[in-house]
Amino acid sequence: MAVAPVKAAPAKTGLRTGALGFPALLAQSVALISPTMTAVLIIPLAFSNAGEGTWLAYLFGTVMLLFVVFCLNQFTKRSAAPGAMYTYTARGLGPATGVLSGWTLLWCYLFIGTAGLTGFAIFFQQFLDALGATITVPPDIFFAISAATCWYIAYKDIRISSLITLAFEGISVALILALAAVVLFKHGIQIDTAQLKLKGVGPHGMSLAVVACIFSLVGFESATALGSEARNPLRNVPRAVIWSLILTGTFMVIMGYVEVFGTRHYGTPLGSITAPLSVLSSLYQVTFFKAPIALGAMISFFSLSLSCLNAGARILYPMGEHMVFPRQLGRAHPKNGTPHVALTVYIVIMFAIPTVLELVTNPVTTFGDAGTLAAFGFLLA
Repeated sequence: MAVAPVKAAPAKTGLRTGALGFPALLAQSVALISPTMTAVLIIPLAFSNAGEGTWLAYLFGTVMLLFVVFCLNQFTKRSAAPGAMYTYTARGLGPATGVLSGWTLLWCYLFIGTAGLTGFAIFFQQFLDALGATITVPPDIFFAISAATCWYIAYKDIRISSLITLAFEGISVALILALAAVVLFKHGIQIDTAQLKLKGVGPHGMSLAVVACIFSLVGFESATALGSEARNPLRNVPRAVIWSLILTGTFMVIMGYVEVFGTRHYGTPLGSITAPLSVLSSLYQVTFFKAPIALGAMISFFSLSLSCLNAGARILYPMGEHMVFPRQLGRAHPKNGTPHVALTVYIVIMFAIPTVLELVTNPVTTFGDAGTLAAFGFLLA
């Protein structure tokens, strides 16, 4: 495959250049992968197929995607233009294929961001319940709070966006790892031999579980969307892409093992548990974890929507510049250096999807459907 020639610096755009260091780029990819989402919602789905091999399914999925990263990083080391995989695909396979890639990326970031809005609503209500509140807030209110705050932060400054996502996701992961430590060490160090021996695990179930695991891990490529705004992008972007996958993949392997181990003697199988971390908090008599974990999940889903908004708008922005969409979408704010028109259009659509679907369904169903639709976009891209 042909690749773009090496560039020493990002292409000249209206976006703010040199604003983001390695931690901010890492935060963008980690937030879009959203390890918290996997721990609180997706590991039970993987368990329903892989059983005792859940941890291995996540390890296998991580290794598979590392090969994708090695291919992707051949481009990130050579180009720092905005548009990420849209730009890379166009340079390697031609404009028509590039536009198709751009459409699929817009699709997947849009629906993952929608899942973030619904997850924010779900766990905001769980947080209120954990505090003993007796009120039930309409999900539309939560959608509006998250969407409006995401837009304002993304509109003002990409550096603020990145720092917030780094802080929020870090807090959430730290809380979950603290609970995991309680599960593993409260009664001394115990080895779960059933998981290590892969008891009852078959190739068919494992292959289905790996699909769910790959869905859990995609998003590592989103740091490439910020290449034109990065400091030393030809070095920092590839590092952010690969380290986001390694760190989150390791976290998911650990949490897959912990959740299977911790719920082994619970009356309901892990595959049928909708809130595994709340169950673990009760089983190990640390119910005070429920409110902090719900809060951590809530802010993690907010970070997910924010990172999707930043990434999606930076796909929409160059597509506007290239006249694939109206030229106005390719305008940058003269003071903030952000793609403000693309950000506004993208968040309006992202907010409209769960708000309209709320008329006929609920946030949990919308979350699952949005995640499934997003997966198709990632696979095609």
